[in-house]
Amino acid sequence: MTEAKIEVLEDGSPLSYSFADIMHYHGYGFPGGVAHAFKVMQRALPLLSPDGPPERREISIRTAFRGPGARDAFEMVTRSLTEGRYSVDATLEKPERGNILERYVFELTYRGRTTTLQLREGHVREEFIELSRKPGRTPAEEERLVWLKKEMADRLLALPPSAVYEEA
Repeated sequence: MTEAKIEVLEDGSPLSYSFADIMHYHGYGFPGGVAHAFKVMQRALPLLSPDGPPERREISIRTAFRGPGARDAFEMVTRSLTEGRYSVDATLEKPERGNILERYVFELTYRGRTTTLQLREGHVREEFIELSRKPGRTPAEEERLVWLKKEMADRLLALPPSAVYEEA
């Protein structure tokens, strides 16, 4: 089995990014967030550019997701943060989906096409949300959170993008 890649263009020249490539850029603090962004891009880019990889510097991202892992993944692949095409927008939150799913909303735009993706149920543990938002975690809770982040990334990466994210 070949390693999954995100394919984009820069001025017509192909660029390819694996999850490992993005983790080397991000560091190792938030692998779950990197995995979410990876799946979002795998799902969204073919919808936005069905005839082949999109030009990376023409992709814009709005999201309710605040995590640095996703931000870094989008930045590496699209350069959207540096170039002002990336924003965190709380108005995209969907509180009706509950505290686990409400912030996992991503809107990507490319050459006049926009797709909004939301996380399917069952991919984020309630324990993860509770621990990640808890102030003053104990060392044992920090250790558990590190494990939960890695475990979530591993689960997400094993699935096809359409099993993780759906069009909203």
